[in-house]
Parts: sequence; structure tokens; C-alpha cells
Amino acid sequence: MLDPYAVAHRGELKWDPAVFGYNMESGDDTTFDERDSAPFMPKCVVVDPNFDWHGQSVLSEVRVAFDDTIIYELHVKGYTKLFPGMPEHLRGTYAGLGHEAVVKYIKQLGVSSIELLPVHFFINDSHLLEKGLTNYWGYNTIGFFAPDTRYAADRRHPLREFKEMVARFHEAGIEVIMDVVYNHTAEGNERGPTLSFKGIDNATYYRLLPDNPRYYINDTGTGNTLNLSHARVIQMVTDSLRFWAEQTRVDGFRFDLGTILAREPNGFDNQSGFLKACSQDPCLSRIKLIAEPWDLGPGGYQVGAFPPGWAEWNDKFRDTTRKFWIGNAPAGALTESLCACPSIFNHQGRRPWASINFVTAHDGFTLNDLFTYNEKHNEANGEDNNDGSSDNNSWNCGVEGPTGNPEINALRQRQIRNVLATLLLAQGTPMVLAGDEFARTQNGNNNAYCQDNEISWVNWQLLEKNQHLTTFVRRLMRMRHKYPILRRNLFLTGQYNEELGVKDLTWINANGSEMEQEHWGDTNMRCFGMLLDGRAQVTGVRQRGKQATLLIVINDYHDLVEFTLPECPGGDTWSLLIDTNVADNSEKGSFKVGDSYGVTARSLLVLALETAAQ
Repeated sequence: MLDPYAVAHRGELKWDPAVFGYNMESGDDTTFDERDSAPFMPKCVVVDPNFDWHGQSVLSEVRVAFDDTIIYELHVKGYTKLFPGMPEHLRGTYAGLGHEAVVKYIKQLGVSSIELLPVHFFINDSHLLEKGLTNYWGYNTIGFFAPDTRYAADRRHPLREFKEMVARFHEAGIEVIMDVVYNHTAEGNERGPTLSFKGIDNATYYRLLPDNPRYYINDTGTGNTLNLSHARVIQMVTDSLRFWAEQTRVDGFRFDLGTILAREPNGFDNQSGFLKACSQDPCLSRIKLIAEPWDLGPGGYQVGAFPPGWAEWNDKFRDTTRKFWIGNAPAGALTESLCACPSIFNHQGRRPWASINFVTAHDGFTLNDLFTYNEKHNEANGEDNNDGSSDNNSWNCGVEGPTGNPEINALRQRQIRNVLATLLLAQGTPMVLAGDEFARTQNGNNNAYCQDNEISWVNWQLLEKNQHLTTFVRRLMRMRHKYPILRRNLFLTGQYNEELGVKDLTWINANGSEMEQEHWGDTNMRCFGMLLDGRAQVTGVRQRGKQATLLIVINDYHDLVEFTLPECPGGDTWSLLIDTNVADNSEKGSFKVGDSYGVTARSLLVLALETAAQ
């Protein structure tokens, strides 16, 4: 079958696509370069769509409810390039990612869904090639229907290998989500190469300046912007999505610069043609759709504005959590994030899971580096350390970079545990960056998009060194799966339900009493509790819940705080589940209501109420 959109990489050829754009001899994009570029261009190929999904030992698809979802973001190559015991020919490939040992590790970690950085066929930017670098992240797509062969162990059959990888994760009950780039293509601006869509119908596929269509609207910062207002472009994108969902059985998509997908000529519209097409499509409407809800265009920041059925990356959770744990945000600021930011997402029947909570992602510091560096260290990128954000809300805990000081290292490790606990215990859908569970580092590089080397590749030697941290993360993920109250399908309100005689949420002061408004106004108040009452109704049906009751105690004060364990009807004893001050989580114990627990400086606790039903 001939796929009219598919592009296959001629891996044996070395080519610079910039050579085949505007007239390189004259430097004029209004004249045609007549040199023959055909031998160097990517080619469409005939592909065999057949794959014996029924011959697999599992169902061909996995459907994890969003309430139960824990996302794990990773790079196909970087995750397995240094994986211990991996056969050499499988390192950095789809087959390597689907290797039994890799799938087993991810399964045991406790995540429900992996999110792959772009695997659509992409090309390298010419300015990176000139520096001897590469587009490692892959946000430079030109083939929306073809898996990139750079990640294939068998370059003759990359599509089959990709499908086999998906089957291996489905066998383990793990979803596969693809990060996709439909906001621009690798053809760049008027001086970029003509590789595909420019030659088919430039004015249809791209947004051009109305008063000077020689030039492109650049809401993406990459030179061009796909025109999702045109029916044919919507068709191309939805055809591509259905291809991956139906032919490879992936379970969802994360849309890079997703605001562009909903931008009409008059601006962002959450009832845009593309969003409506997805909502009514029998295939796309039943899988996970996740937007990165911002771009560089006017009105580009749209967190919370996507329609019901969509989830969104929530950078407010990221920023607030970081600021709180480095002492730059008051305690009251964190409460919104712990509740899945209802002021942003609780409208039109949307659910808490719509908030994709993250503190780190591929773009920015790793979690280890967040507490190791105050400043970015991007010298390897060749831009004199001018690239990447300088606003990282990071704290090196006293020393820039690695140190042998045991007190600083202990504080850094505790801060990592604090952030991971905040992320995995908050309402909403958590997303963990691969390797954060054992303190992966990029040596302070917060923009490693061009580093296809040890800076970006996951260093698995750190797993053995920081095994206690991985064990801690596994415990947190098991807790999230065990206690439904941590992943409610309804937003917490804190309102008293007279019929049931209970509040779903109560904020607790360090003295064990309920927080008053004046307490939140005290900027010196850095320690508080979040009481989640398991008797609160779970669904819209008015009935008493039977879930466990949990108390999360958070202390960002620089010294120990004596916290009085509060009263809670239904039990008089609190059982300690987590104390981030204890690296191996070995400390356990039961405490009576009214007992005082010494909460270590900059630490977090989780306690469960012991009831007769338990």
C-alpha cells in the first residue's frame, strides 16, 4: 500500500536539507535553485500495514482510566542507550525499549503510561549540523506517518518494530502515548528547504502573513506554523492521528504547542475545527488527548482553556511546587496545586485529571539538577550559555554543582523526595521525568535538545547508587494506586456536607486545629496539614464514602516543627506511611490523636487513620 504522506529516511545518504530550499547561489528566496536535489531527498515508500495483533499474547490496546494514570516521559534512544545488559544492536531503538528487562523495570516502578518524545520522522536543523550537533529531542517533523528509522534496530521495518514495542508494553498493561508535533514542520521559513508541504500547496498548509504572503506567521518560533484552519490540513493531521491509533495501537497523544491546533484567524478557540474533529471522531474521542497549552503567538497561553475530554500540561503546578520548596512561595500558594488547580480546570464538567501535574520534563533541569544548580550550564550547546531559561526556580542548597558535603547532599536528597511526594500525592495526573527516580543529571544543562550524548542519555549507574530513592518512588506510586482518595474523580471543595456530616478536605494547623484565614496570611507559616477524609462522597451520588482517610503534613520551615495530630471521627490513631526525612523509609509507627510529631525541617509526612473497618 502506498502511504501518500509517509516519508522514509534514506539512511545511507548524508544530506543537508537547507541546501535545497531557496537559491543558495544567489541567497534570494524569490528565485528558483535548479540544481537536482532528488538523490538526497527523503522518499515516500510502500509500507505493509499488516501486523498480527491477534497473534500477540495480550489485547491489542490498553485503556487506563485517567484517574489511575501515572505518566512517565522518556526518550526512545536516551532511555536505553546505556541500559545495563542491553544487546549492543538494540541500544537506543524501539526494540530496545520493548526489551523484557526495560518493560519489567518500568512496570515495577508503578507507572501506567509511558510518553515518548517525538518519533515521527524528523530532520536535523542546518545550524546544528554546522556546530556538529543534532536535534536530539526530535521536534522538527517532516513525516507524520512514519516512525523515524534512527530508532529502529531493523531499518528495513521500523513500523513493524514500533508495533512490536507497543505490543510488549501492552502485554505489561502499560499505555504508550506519543508526543506529536503538528504545529510546524521542518521546512522552516521562506529560506527553509522545500521538502513536502511547500511543494504540495504552500498557501494551504502554512499560515502566511496576509499582507505579504511571501513570509510565514511564526507562532512556533521555528519559522512556520501549520494552518489548522484549513480543512485539508485538519484532514492530514487527523488522518495521521488515526493512523497511529489504529495501525500501531498507541493509547494517546501529547500535542506540542497545542494552542496552535485551536487557533483560528480570530485567535484561540476551544471550539475550533480541529478540536471538534477530535471530539466527534469515533477513534480519537476515546483515547488520551493531552495539550501543551501554550505557544509564542498572541494569546498563546491557554492553560485550562481546552474543552472537556482534554488534559493539559499544568506549568503552574511546576512553578508553584518549585517555588514553595525553595522558600519563594507562601504555604497558601501550594494548596491550589495540591487540589489540581480547580480555579483553572473546574469548569464545564472537567475533572481533576485534566491537570497534568509535572515539576520536571524533557525541557529544563532534571529533578537532581533542580537542587544542585542555581544557574543553567548550557555551554555544550554552543550558544555561550545564552539559550535555555534563566528562570528555573532552583536552589543548589549552598554549593553550585556536585559536592562531597554530606549535609548538603542529604538536604538535596530530601528535597528530591519532597518534590516527588508532592507530585505523586497531589490531585490530578502526575507526570514523572524518566530517571528522576534515581537522581539523573544533565550536569546543569536545562536545554539539552541538541545533546545526543551522555548529557541526555539516562545514566543507569545512578540506579545502583540511588536505589533508596527508586524504592521511595515505587512506594509513592503504590500508595497512589492503593488509595483512591489521592486520585479523586471530583474536585475537592472543603465544604461541609451536612447530610453526610463530613468535609472532603480540611486544612490543619501545626497545633492540630483547622486552619483559619488569618493563618494563611502569615508569611512565616510554613507548616500545614492536608486532611483527606475517606467518608466524603466519591461520585455525584450522595452517599458516604468508604475510602481511607489520609493526612499529608508539609513543612518547608528551616527548622523542626512540632505538629499535633488532629482529631478525625472514625478513629483515634494515625499510622505513619511516609517521612521524607528517612531516606530508606524504615521508620514506622502509630500515634494517638493529640500526639506531637516532630516534623523535620523541609520534609513531608503521610499518615493514615486507623479505623475499625481496617
